[in-house]
Amino acid sequence: MADKKWLQGVTAGFKKRGTEGAFTRQAHAAGKTPAAYATQVLKEGSRATTKTKRRAAFLKAIGSIARHRKDADD
Repeated sequence: MADKKWLQGVTAGFKKRGTEGAFTRQAHAAGKTPAAYATQVLKEGSRATTKTKRRAAFLKAIGSIARHRKDADD
């Protein structure tokens, strides 16, 4: 069975590296919400860096997980 606490390890890594909130800061600097910025970054032809694209994909994946958990709780 998969470890249900894996996300805590991921966020601990963000804190350790000092990158916690980095994508949100990028989004706000671009004048967008993190979700809107992630959509823009992941569009084909985007000139965003690979690191930014990975951060955007992570944000989208976490949002998807959160929605599925919320639906399961209802």
